[in-house]
Amino acid sequence: MIEALGWGALGASSLLIGAALALVRTWSDRVVGLVLGFGAGALIASVSFELAEEGLKVGSAYAVAGGLALGGLTFFAADRLVERWGDRSGGSSAGAPLAVGAFLDGIPEQAVLGIGIAAGGGVSAALVVAIFASNLPEAIGSASDMRSGGRSGRSILGLWAGVAALCAAATVGGAALSDVVSSEGQAFIDGFAAGALLTMLIDSMVPEAKDKAKDLAGLATVVGFAIAAGLSLIGQ
Repeated sequence: MIEALGWGALGASSLLIGAALALVRTWSDRVVGLVLGFGAGALIASVSFELAEEGLKVGSAYAVAGGLALGGLTFFAADRLVERWGDRSGGSSAGAPLAVGAFLDGIPEQAVLGIGIAAGGGVSAALVVAIFASNLPEAIGSASDMRSGGRSGRSILGLWAGVAALCAAATVGGAALSDVVSSEGQAFIDGFAAGALLTMLIDSMVPEAKDKAKDLAGLATVVGFAIAAGLSLIGQ
């Protein structure tokens, strides 16, 4: 459990680091857009090589597909609720979709990490790096938007500290449930994380990266994908 908590905290710590970086100075829209583009590429690689592929290795395509559908629908519903809350509170939901996405994909993603550790498969360095690298731009982009929207630094850090703590706890939870969760259950969890990630990417992260970084967003996405995919392939 201690090992799972340590690795889980390491992966989730980038959420708090990213939020802090967004608050120590004002980042230009172009920089935030480039960071978001890089993170989008890393997340696409994570979906492809660490979640969907792994899910198909340990379980059936039906379990992965079910997880994909539920993950996508869950983020869609949560995002709509966030938008309605923002409309009622005068737009104070700025950056919230990325925070919701980080939570919805972080919980199952880090649970998968804990399951792997407890199962004796060792720590997937590629998965830890992918989690850390993709969390960072999500937090920077979201916290920057929240700051621009008028939220206080204390409330922003508190939000991301809470998300990071829950994600780290999910690693411990995954390790504790490793003997209970079947291979089909793990495949479903992988699919859920992938579905939430993909929906968040297209609805929030990619459009914002394009809006802020303009034509450079695509290049940043390719770089993020290439690095994360390389790490995943090296770890295999």
